[in-house]
Amino acid sequence: MHWRLQQQDQIAVLTLDVADRSANTLTQDVLRELDQHLDELKTQPMQGLIIQSGKVKNFIVGADVNEFTRIKDAASATELARTGQQVFNRIETLPFPSVAIINGHCLGGGMELALACDYRLALDNDATRMGLPEVRLGIHPGFGGTLRLPPLVGIPAALDLMLTGRGVRVKAARRMGLVDEVVPQRYLQRAALRLLAKGRARHKLPFMKRLGGWWPLRNLVYKITLRKLRRRVNFDHYPAPLQIIELLKRRANANEEAASLGELLVGRTSHNLVHVFLLGERQKRYGREQQHDIKHVHVIGAGVMGGDIAAWSAMKGFTVSLQDMHAETLARAMQRAYKLFKMRLKAARPIQQAMDRLMPDLNGSGLHRADLVIEAIIENIDAKTGLLRDVEKKIRPQTIIATNTSSIRLEILAKALQDPSRLVGLHFFNPVAKMQLIEIVRGEQSDEKNLARIRAFSVALDRLPLDVKSSPGFLVNRILMPYLIEAMSMVDEGIPLAAIDQAATHYGMPMGPILLADTVGLDICLSVAEVLSKPLDIAVPEGLRAMVDKGLLGKKSGRGFYKYDKNGRAKIPTAKKSNAPITERLILRLLNEAIACLREGVISDADAVDIGMVYGTGFAPYLGGPMRYIESLGETGIRHSLYRLSQEFGKRFEPDEGWNRPELLARRNGE
Repeated sequence: MHWRLQQQDQIAVLTLDVADRSANTLTQDVLRELDQHLDELKTQPMQGLIIQSGKVKNFIVGADVNEFTRIKDAASATELARTGQQVFNRIETLPFPSVAIINGHCLGGGMELALACDYRLALDNDATRMGLPEVRLGIHPGFGGTLRLPPLVGIPAALDLMLTGRGVRVKAARRMGLVDEVVPQRYLQRAALRLLAKGRARHKLPFMKRLGGWWPLRNLVYKITLRKLRRRVNFDHYPAPLQIIELLKRRANANEEAASLGELLVGRTSHNLVHVFLLGERQKRYGREQQHDIKHVHVIGAGVMGGDIAAWSAMKGFTVSLQDMHAETLARAMQRAYKLFKMRLKAARPIQQAMDRLMPDLNGSGLHRADLVIEAIIENIDAKTGLLRDVEKKIRPQTIIATNTSSIRLEILAKALQDPSRLVGLHFFNPVAKMQLIEIVRGEQSDEKNLARIRAFSVALDRLPLDVKSSPGFLVNRILMPYLIEAMSMVDEGIPLAAIDQAATHYGMPMGPILLADTVGLDICLSVAEVLSKPLDIAVPEGLRAMVDKGLLGKKSGRGFYKYDKNGRAKIPTAKKSNAPITERLILRLLNEAIACLREGVISDADAVDIGMVYGTGFAPYLGGPMRYIESLGETGIRHSLYRLSQEFGKRFEPDEGWNRPELLARRNGE
């Protein structure tokens, strides 16, 4: 039993508390049980229905995504949508009013259930979020959401919520008309009864929002939205946004919504985005199995990376001391932190609380109180080993030492320590506030308990921890570097920059390799390439070395491969057409290196490669990751292509030995 029905004074209360789950999801069993309760209620002399959650931290987080993986054809997917529609229609047509009491996350199907109620009442706290994130799984709302949302909030707001998948806080939800009232916990029941006493809701849009529904303005909104979307979304790769616009534009009915969802749900894009989502959820659960017991974090190095790690940790509730020998560097880091807090936390009080948790520390006085020390200085072996040697003398025996090195093996750094077991790798990606992955690097002597604590700490930062073996470049940089170097080799060959970058973005990368190198910094690219060149037998492009020697470091210096204006924007010409040979060279270097990482045991399995590359680099999510892409193409064809390219371009394209070991492609979940 998932639903609990109580009745008092002709008011029915349905409480959802899905058994053996930390969050409520709308499984088929949950929907069937709800339908049975509605059957029972419709014949009784009720004056109102309250729908609420029995979970402390969430209302309903959406449909059960695991059920999506069992759907094999569009007809079954369409029927799934129609089932949800029919149940929610019954809520909407009850002979008495209904109210949803929303606490915590109200997402996807949970949001659609709330939309079917006459009233929506939200708990006033920072944890309450409302949204329709289906587009992130390659689909759109299918339980009536595309029909009910526009009349409630207006077309522009409805498009924004469905096309971005973003969650909104309760105050913003109240302003847009998504909820009727926002009240503290102690007033929820009283407010719900007051709303029910009003009878059936008659929501009326404000004049300006109603004006947006006038057909000339409505068509203009769709036209502008479509034009903006085309600049950043390839509809061949991600068809759901276009479907959302089409459904709203033609005012589609419930059958059309269900049929559209059915087609999307069994398509390649949705299959792969669901695959990536479930891998991420699995990784979070793995991290939550442990306790971190970390309260005070001490970060050494207040540059962009160190400062942003410190700021993010403070924002997530940790006490943080940020050490740097330069006061002006600390000041800049504190300014960036304030901007982050202001953008993310919005309200004055939580912003000030986060600032109070972040302490600039010129002299390193926070070291002796720290539970975790994170080293985030320059990528130089001598500098790092000297620092680690000094840090160990000043910290408590149980304090974990973590290095944010992006390419240096932990065994080299651990030589500086009396107790090398306390050193782990904690590799964040730039920008820290956006990149979800953290590589948890296991050295030969790293203590298992420390690794477990660091995984749990990563989850507390709302990040995905990924275990990797200490090896040159670890996983993400190891796989990414041949891809970047191949792009730079093409520049040396005289291939236009725009043609190279456009080939990558047309394939589905978030940005082209040349622009990415400029953004990371050509000096950093050169440093990592030199670290990897000997163990991986990688030739560093001479053009890259020459540019760094001239001080052309990319975006941060105003010029690299591209020239940047004072706002950091580059003028990138449009290539005449996509170039398949360029794409093939770029992607096959990347895939070949992924297989090498599996063969060498840098990573545990094929799924882990997909997690690392999608969440760590943005590798074409619609393809599901490099290993998923290999499965779709077939490894035999890829091997033949690599061999052909090796005949033309040399040994860097020779197929890795791992291609001859099919067991490397086996997945942990048995796919």
